[in-house]
Amino acid sequence: MANKNIRTLSSRKGLNDNLFENIAKLSNEAATEQDFHQLSQKFMIDDSVVFGTSTFYDFLKPENRDKKIHVCNGTACMVANTQKELSINISNHFQANEIGHAACVGHCHTNSAFMYNENTYSAKTNEELKNIFTSNNKKQGNKYAIGSNTTPILTSKIDNLNDFYALAEEFSNKPEQVIEELKISNLRGRGGAGFPFWFKLDAVSMEDYAQKYIVCNADEGDPGAYSDMYLMEHQPHKVLFGMYTAGKCVGADTGVLYIRGEYPDSIRIVNQAIEELQDKNLIQNFKFKIIRGQGSYVCGEETALLNSIEGLRPEVRVRPPYPAQYGLYGKPTVLSNVETFANIHWILNNGGKSYAELGTKQSTGTKLVSLDSFFNTPGMYEIEMGTPIQTVFDDFGKGFKSEIKALQIGGPLGGIVPLHKIKDLTLDFESLNNHGFLLGHASFVSIPTDFPMIKFIEHLMKFTADESCGKCYPCRIGAHRGFEMLQKAQNEDYKIDRQLFDDLMETLEIGSLCALGGGVPLPIKNALQYFDKELKRYFA
Repeated sequence: MANKNIRTLSSRKGLNDNLFENIAKLSNEAATEQDFHQLSQKFMIDDSVVFGTSTFYDFLKPENRDKKIHVCNGTACMVANTQKELSINISNHFQANEIGHAACVGHCHTNSAFMYNENTYSAKTNEELKNIFTSNNKKQGNKYAIGSNTTPILTSKIDNLNDFYALAEEFSNKPEQVIEELKISNLRGRGGAGFPFWFKLDAVSMEDYAQKYIVCNADEGDPGAYSDMYLMEHQPHKVLFGMYTAGKCVGADTGVLYIRGEYPDSIRIVNQAIEELQDKNLIQNFKFKIIRGQGSYVCGEETALLNSIEGLRPEVRVRPPYPAQYGLYGKPTVLSNVETFANIHWILNNGGKSYAELGTKQSTGTKLVSLDSFFNTPGMYEIEMGTPIQTVFDDFGKGFKSEIKALQIGGPLGGIVPLHKIKDLTLDFESLNNHGFLLGHASFVSIPTDFPMIKFIEHLMKFTADESCGKCYPCRIGAHRGFEMLQKAQNEDYKIDRQLFDDLMETLEIGSLCALGGGVPLPIKNALQYFDKELKRYFA
């Protein structure tokens, strides 16, 4: 009930004078305690609410506010072993207290990644760093290969923007037809869960509320994944069209894009696309709002994301009720990810049946695949669902630059797949699930032969412990205990009690409120199953 009351107070000023953005602004200005108190009074909420939010996020925490440069500590950069040298080089230019970290900045294809002055870079040498710091903030550009093995849906160019948006008017008064085409297409959520998208539209359309919202989850926090970044920076209008059409379908007049702060270019380019829509008067009775994330992986969970927009701590909500009934500011909300929205134009333009004919019966259409720097041709590839993963590696990745023993597919909560199992898998939800893995964002992070698997799973547990919202104790406490055991086994005369560890994984899996704590046991169990010989010396 307390959160509902705070939510109501936060909603009074809505998105135009947003509580979360106010907190971020004060934090970035190194405001005083009195300034935060005045903000609390303005919104008629307790100081503890503002304090709880301002001290949660990486970019807002008091101890991090003086950071001038943020070094990527994502999984892809970690296994590539580039960040230690990068940090040493950066320390030649900045004081230790000026250097912070970022969970992932989307340079998984090159590594040596960092964020500086509202731009992201890769720099492998001290000379490259010097050039960046003396170039008056010149943008480097984030270049990678782009390709497709099928009918290009997400990677095709838009020839005429006016014609592109004209399609929305054709369906503006046909919500049943929009939902039916999406139902026929069997478009499933591309954020990882694979939930049928049409169902969300149908549920929200039936809610009798004057105010409804469309929210795009662009908080792509999975290290190794940069597909959402690609769409926002290369195909922003496909995303915006999908949100606009969804809004017209369900009776929503506002679309919110929650874009992670580690993607400053995405924020700039999407904002430019919104301005272009307004200048050309291509949309009617619908407005867009960008909310900039401030460094929190758990905001990728839909209800934590909603809380974040509202200015609350990004804690996971207990469900039901679901966002379709009780979403942003307690109003019915269609919430899906970037890639899901980007498919809608093609489906409506070509028909749901045409989309369903691509891929497999249960996993239709295409999927963007992120290949990391260990591939000879790293990049972003649009692959038809059902394609053998080995074919993706051979035809697009062109093999590996060095020897690897496994890949983590689908981010830090995705399965760890030993290299010999790749030949058994196809790119779709069912194939990965049936073999005990996860498709997720379809990001591929390579684990080299010489990288200790114990270090990798320790990294996953520390990531979960650091990023936990803290609301449920299995995740809040369990992730820390798992990390402590794995670290102690490496540094002391100590072996992990296997039964105790298995019990801990079970507690995380079935007791956590969301997929952060509930999902991390999957890759840990994969590692224990397929790399038992390497790991058994750490367990009793």
